[in-house]
Amino acid sequence: MATTACFIIVSRNNIPIYEAEVGSAAKREDSAQLHQFILHASLDIVQDLAWTTSAMFLKAVDRFNDLVVSVYVTAGHTRLMLLHDSRNDDGIKSFFQEVHELYIKTILNPLYLPGSRITSSHFDTKVRALARKYL
Repeated sequence: MATTACFIIVSRNNIPIYEAEVGSAAKREDSAQLHQFILHASLDIVQDLAWTTSAMFLKAVDRFNDLVVSVYVTAGHTRLMLLHDSRNDDGIKSFFQEVHELYIKTILNPLYLPGSRITSSHFDTKVRALARKYL
């Protein structure tokens, strides 16, 4: 089954620090820009929801056609956002939890400058492996 999935990590200052197309669906030329637009349009909704609940996993916060935006908010207000077309909430939650652990390990690295883009190929490989495992 072909799935569409775009994953992005947005810092507390609304700056994207990591982006990846992790779906197995055929890539269209303009799909990356459309996915980014949908995810960034959902940031206002996430901002409002983050202050009304103590849950980190906010599940589906926005929809666009058949695509759903699921969000995980860290304690430092970094948002892990996934645009997908699947209905696997348990797998998505597990994906977010493991990527959160990986993100924490990355920001604890003394060579990482907080708020800068994550360019590590190791991080990218791990995120893509987790996406194949859970999504």
